[in-house]
Amino acid sequence: MRQPLVAGNWKMNGSLESISALMAGLRAEVAEVSGVEVVVCPATVFLDRVSGLIGDTSIVLGAQTASEYAVGAYTGEVSVSMLKEFGCQYVILGHSERRALFAETDAQIAEKYRAVKDAGLTPIFCVGETLQQRESGQALVVISEQLDAVLELLGVEFFQDAVVAYEPVWAIGTGKTATPEQAQEIHAAIRHRIAHKSENVAQELPIIYGGSVNAANAESLFSMQDIDGALVGGASLKVDEFVAICRAAKR
Repeated sequence: MRQPLVAGNWKMNGSLESISALMAGLRAEVAEVSGVEVVVCPATVFLDRVSGLIGDTSIVLGAQTASEYAVGAYTGEVSVSMLKEFGCQYVILGHSERRALFAETDAQIAEKYRAVKDAGLTPIFCVGETLQQRESGQALVVISEQLDAVLELLGVEFFQDAVVAYEPVWAIGTGKTATPEQAQEIHAAIRHRIAHKSENVAQELPIIYGGSVNAANAESLFSMQDIDGALVGGASLKVDEFVAICRAAKR
Protein backbone atom coordinates (compact mmCIF):
# COMPACT_ATOMS: atom_id res chain seq x y z
CA MET A 1 0.00 0.00 0.00
CA ARG A 2 1.34 3.41 -0.98
CA GLN A 3 2.10 5.71 1.93
CA PRO A 4 0.38 9.11 1.66
CA LEU A 5 2.75 12.04 1.28
CA VAL A 6 2.15 15.74 1.84
CA ALA A 7 4.92 18.16 0.84
CA GLY A 8 4.95 21.86 1.62
CA ASN A 9 6.57 23.99 -1.09
CA TRP A 10 7.37 27.27 0.65
CA LYS A 11 8.62 28.79 -2.62
CA MET A 12 10.50 32.10 -2.22
CA ASN A 13 8.83 32.96 1.07
CA GLY A 14 9.96 33.24 4.66
CA SER A 15 12.46 34.84 6.98
CA LEU A 16 14.49 33.49 9.88
CA GLU A 17 11.77 34.71 12.22
CA SER A 18 8.78 33.41 10.27
CA ILE A 19 10.20 29.96 9.56
CA SER A 20 11.12 29.55 13.22
CA ALA A 21 7.50 30.26 14.16
CA LEU A 22 6.19 27.99 11.39
CA MET A 23 8.42 25.09 12.41
CA ALA A 24 7.51 25.51 16.07
CA GLY A 25 3.88 25.05 15.13
CA LEU A 26 4.56 22.09 12.88
CA ARG A 27 6.74 20.38 15.49
CA ALA A 28 3.88 20.59 17.97
CA GLU A 29 1.17 19.33 15.61
CA VAL A 30 2.66 16.98 13.01
CA ALA A 31 3.79 14.49 15.64
CA GLU A 32 0.13 13.52 15.94
CA VAL A 33 -0.14 12.69 12.22
CA SER A 34 1.02 9.09 11.84
CA GLY A 35 1.09 7.15 8.60
CA VAL A 36 1.72 10.23 6.44
CA GLU A 37 5.12 11.32 5.12
CA VAL A 38 5.32 15.06 5.83
CA VAL A 39 7.92 17.02 3.84
CA VAL A 40 8.84 20.70 4.05
CA CYS A 41 10.73 22.39 1.21
CA PRO A 42 12.12 25.80 2.20
CA ALA A 43 14.20 28.14 0.08
CA THR A 44 17.78 26.93 -0.24
CA VAL A 45 19.20 29.57 2.10
CA PHE A 46 16.99 28.27 4.92
CA LEU A 47 17.77 24.56 4.55
CA ASP A 48 20.32 24.50 7.36
CA ARG A 49 18.04 26.39 9.73
CA VAL A 50 15.03 24.19 8.99
CA SER A 51 17.12 21.03 9.27
CA GLY A 52 18.03 22.04 12.82
CA LEU A 53 14.45 22.95 13.67
CA ILE A 54 13.13 19.58 12.45
CA GLY A 55 15.18 17.89 15.15
CA ASP A 56 13.92 14.46 16.13
CA THR A 57 10.45 14.86 14.64
CA SER A 58 9.09 12.78 11.76
CA ILE A 59 9.13 15.80 9.42
CA VAL A 60 11.38 15.32 6.39
CA LEU A 61 13.42 17.99 4.60
CA GLY A 62 13.21 18.66 0.88
CA ALA A 63 14.63 21.17 -1.59
CA GLN A 64 12.84 23.15 -4.28
CA THR A 65 15.26 22.37 -7.10
CA ALA A 66 18.74 21.03 -7.81
CA SER A 67 21.38 21.37 -10.48
CA GLU A 68 21.98 18.64 -13.00
CA TYR A 69 25.70 19.31 -12.61
CA ALA A 70 27.79 17.66 -9.89
CA VAL A 71 30.40 20.39 -9.37
CA GLY A 72 32.06 23.25 -11.21
CA ALA A 73 31.71 26.77 -12.55
CA TYR A 74 27.91 27.07 -12.33
CA THR A 75 27.38 30.30 -10.40
CA GLY A 76 24.22 30.31 -8.31
CA GLU A 77 23.50 26.60 -8.71
CA VAL A 78 23.21 24.03 -5.90
CA SER A 79 24.31 20.43 -6.39
CA VAL A 80 22.58 17.33 -5.06
CA SER A 81 25.62 16.52 -2.92
CA MET A 82 25.28 19.90 -1.21
CA LEU A 83 21.58 19.28 -0.58
CA LYS A 84 22.36 15.86 0.84
CA GLU A 85 24.85 17.38 3.30
CA PHE A 86 22.06 19.56 4.69
CA GLY A 87 19.87 16.51 5.27
CA CYS A 88 17.57 16.80 2.27
CA GLN A 89 15.77 13.60 1.33
CA TYR A 90 13.43 14.98 -1.36
CA VAL A 91 13.89 17.40 -4.25
CA ILE A 92 11.09 19.05 -6.22
CA LEU A 93 11.82 18.86 -9.96
CA GLY A 94 10.02 20.27 -12.98
CA HIS A 95 7.74 22.62 -11.08
CA SER A 96 5.72 24.70 -13.53
CA GLU A 97 7.32 27.88 -12.23
CA ARG A 98 10.76 26.48 -13.03
CA ARG A 99 9.53 25.46 -16.48
CA ALA A 100 7.79 28.77 -17.28
CA LEU A 101 9.93 31.38 -15.51
CA PHE A 102 13.37 29.78 -15.81
CA ALA A 103 12.91 27.98 -19.14
CA GLU A 104 13.70 24.50 -17.82
CA THR A 105 13.06 21.97 -20.57
CA ASP A 106 11.87 18.38 -20.35
CA ALA A 107 15.39 17.24 -21.28
CA GLN A 108 17.05 19.37 -18.59
CA ILE A 109 14.57 18.22 -15.96
CA ALA A 110 15.28 14.60 -16.89
CA GLU A 111 19.00 15.23 -16.30
CA LYS A 112 18.21 16.79 -12.93
CA TYR A 113 16.10 13.73 -12.17
CA ARG A 114 19.09 11.52 -12.94
CA ALA A 115 21.33 13.54 -10.62
CA VAL A 116 18.82 13.38 -7.78
CA LYS A 117 18.33 9.62 -8.09
CA ASP A 118 22.04 8.93 -8.45
CA ALA A 119 22.57 10.77 -5.16
CA GLY A 120 20.05 8.54 -3.41
CA LEU A 121 17.50 11.33 -2.98
CA THR A 122 13.82 11.14 -3.91
CA PRO A 123 12.49 13.32 -6.73
CA ILE A 124 9.07 14.92 -6.51
CA PHE A 125 8.62 15.12 -10.26
CA CYS A 126 6.03 17.68 -11.34
CA VAL A 127 3.95 17.38 -14.50
CA GLY A 128 0.94 19.35 -15.65
CA GLU A 129 -0.80 21.32 -18.36
CA THR A 130 -1.74 24.96 -18.87
CA LEU A 131 -5.35 26.08 -19.20
CA GLN A 132 -4.91 26.53 -22.96
CA GLN A 133 -3.55 23.01 -23.28
CA ARG A 134 -6.43 21.59 -21.26
CA GLU A 135 -9.08 23.47 -23.22
CA SER A 136 -7.55 22.32 -26.51
CA GLY A 137 -7.67 18.69 -25.38
CA GLN A 138 -3.89 18.39 -25.12
CA ALA A 139 -3.53 17.79 -21.36
CA LEU A 140 -2.67 14.10 -21.59
CA VAL A 141 -0.37 14.68 -24.57
CA VAL A 142 1.64 17.29 -22.66
CA ILE A 143 1.84 15.20 -19.49
CA SER A 144 2.84 12.10 -21.45
CA GLU A 145 5.69 14.03 -23.08
CA GLN A 146 6.89 15.21 -19.67
CA LEU A 147 6.84 11.66 -18.31
CA ASP A 148 8.44 10.21 -21.42
CA ALA A 149 11.44 12.55 -21.11
CA VAL A 150 12.43 10.61 -17.98
CA LEU A 151 11.21 7.21 -19.14
CA GLU A 152 13.17 7.36 -22.39
CA LEU A 153 16.37 8.74 -20.87
CA LEU A 154 16.48 6.65 -17.69
CA GLY A 155 13.95 3.83 -17.85
CA VAL A 156 10.95 2.94 -15.72
CA GLU A 157 13.13 1.68 -12.85
CA PHE A 158 13.95 5.32 -12.07
CA PHE A 159 10.33 5.74 -10.98
CA GLN A 160 10.97 3.37 -8.09
CA ASP A 161 11.41 5.33 -4.86
CA ALA A 162 10.13 8.46 -6.58
CA VAL A 163 7.04 10.67 -6.42
CA VAL A 164 5.07 12.20 -9.28
CA ALA A 165 3.12 15.39 -8.61
CA TYR A 166 0.30 16.35 -10.96
CA GLU A 167 -0.02 20.13 -10.88
CA PRO A 168 -2.42 21.67 -13.38
CA VAL A 169 -0.73 25.00 -14.10
CA TRP A 170 -4.08 26.77 -14.25
CA ALA A 171 -4.76 25.81 -10.61
CA ILE A 172 -1.47 26.90 -9.04
CA GLY A 173 -1.83 29.96 -6.85
CA THR A 174 -5.08 30.90 -8.57
CA GLY A 175 -7.55 29.63 -5.99
CA LYS A 176 -8.90 27.30 -8.68
CA THR A 177 -8.66 23.59 -8.02
CA ALA A 178 -9.24 20.66 -10.32
CA THR A 179 -12.29 18.75 -9.19
CA PRO A 180 -11.49 15.44 -7.51
CA GLU A 181 -12.80 13.71 -10.61
CA GLN A 182 -10.62 15.80 -12.96
CA ALA A 183 -7.55 15.13 -10.84
CA GLN A 184 -8.32 11.42 -10.54
CA GLU A 185 -8.62 11.12 -14.32
CA ILE A 186 -5.11 12.50 -14.82
CA HIS A 187 -3.61 10.54 -11.91
CA ALA A 188 -5.04 7.32 -13.30
CA ALA A 189 -3.66 8.18 -16.75
CA ILE A 190 -0.19 8.81 -15.27
CA ARG A 191 -0.26 5.47 -13.47
CA HIS A 192 -1.47 3.75 -16.64
CA ARG A 193 1.41 5.22 -18.66
CA ILE A 194 3.98 4.00 -16.13
CA ALA A 195 2.22 0.63 -16.06
CA HIS A 196 2.93 0.25 -19.80
CA LYS A 197 6.56 -0.19 -18.74
CA SER A 198 6.05 -1.87 -15.34
CA GLU A 199 2.84 -2.66 -13.52
CA ASN A 200 4.69 -3.15 -10.23
CA VAL A 201 6.44 0.22 -10.40
CA ALA A 202 3.15 1.92 -11.34
CA GLN A 203 1.24 0.44 -8.41
CA GLU A 204 3.93 1.43 -5.90
CA LEU A 205 4.38 4.97 -7.26
CA PRO A 206 2.90 7.75 -5.10
CA ILE A 207 1.13 10.30 -7.31
CA ILE A 208 0.25 13.48 -5.44
CA TYR A 209 -1.83 16.50 -6.44
CA GLY A 210 -0.74 20.14 -6.43
CA GLY A 211 -2.91 23.12 -7.26
CA SER A 212 -4.50 25.35 -4.60
CA VAL A 213 -4.86 22.49 -2.13
CA ASN A 214 -6.29 23.65 1.20
CA ALA A 215 -7.98 22.31 4.30
CA ALA A 216 -11.42 22.65 2.71
CA ASN A 217 -10.77 20.57 -0.42
CA ALA A 218 -8.09 18.13 0.74
CA GLU A 219 -10.39 15.38 2.02
CA SER A 220 -12.40 15.19 -1.21
CA LEU A 221 -9.22 15.06 -3.29
CA PHE A 222 -7.67 12.35 -1.13
CA SER A 223 -10.80 10.22 -1.39
CA MET A 224 -9.86 9.43 -4.98
CA GLN A 225 -8.20 6.07 -5.62
CA ASP A 226 -5.06 7.36 -7.34
CA ILE A 227 -4.45 10.57 -5.35
CA ASP A 228 -1.83 9.73 -2.75
CA GLY A 229 -1.27 13.12 -1.15
CA ALA A 230 -0.50 16.70 -2.07
CA LEU A 231 2.16 19.20 -3.04
CA VAL A 232 0.98 22.26 -1.12
CA GLY A 233 1.92 25.85 -1.88
CA GLY A 234 0.46 28.81 0.01
CA ALA A 235 -1.40 26.69 2.56
CA SER A 236 1.89 25.12 3.68
CA LEU A 237 2.89 28.48 5.20
CA LYS A 238 -0.04 28.29 7.64
CA VAL A 239 0.31 25.77 10.44
CA ASP A 240 -3.40 25.04 10.90
CA GLU A 241 -4.06 24.67 7.16
CA PHE A 242 -1.05 22.47 6.49
CA VAL A 243 -1.66 20.20 9.47
CA ALA A 244 -5.32 19.82 8.47
CA ILE A 245 -4.22 18.73 4.98
CA CYS A 246 -1.79 16.23 6.49
CA ARG A 247 -4.52 14.79 8.69
CA ALA A 248 -6.88 14.50 5.72
CA ALA A 249 -4.28 12.41 3.88
CA LYS A 250 -4.20 9.77 6.61
CA ARG A 251 -5.72 6.46 5.51
